[in-house]
Amino acid sequence: QVQLVESGGGSVQPGGSLRLSCAASGFTFSSYAMKWYRQAPGKERELVARLGSAGDTIYVGSVKGRFAISRDNALNTVYLQMDSLKPEDTAGYYCNADRIQWGMLAEYWGLGTQVTVSS
Repeated sequence: QVQLVESGGGSVQPGGSLRLSCAASGFTFSSYAMKWYRQAPGKERELVARLGSAGDTIYVGSVKGRFAISRDNALNTVYLQMDSLKPEDTAGYYCNADRIQWGMLAEYWGLGTQVTVSS
């Protein structure tokens, strides 16, 4: 059974930090690209950061220099270190895994963890 379980969300003041974790099980974690998405109320879900199986990274412009995605293949876990948090970072954060194999997309989602940045 495939599972992605996020943790580490919470409430923090502007300028603070949080570290999100996503524990994966039920699939070959190291072969999948791992992503963090977020969705704020009334807004569409957006990609925040991506870490490919080869270690390549992509960040959305608004988080560059503040967020860092990393993975531990031995623990089947992906992390999102979030520093210098801003109120506009407030959103539900979702973990995603995907892989294209034999021309078919395999994609999994977690249920999300809430991040609230407020003074």
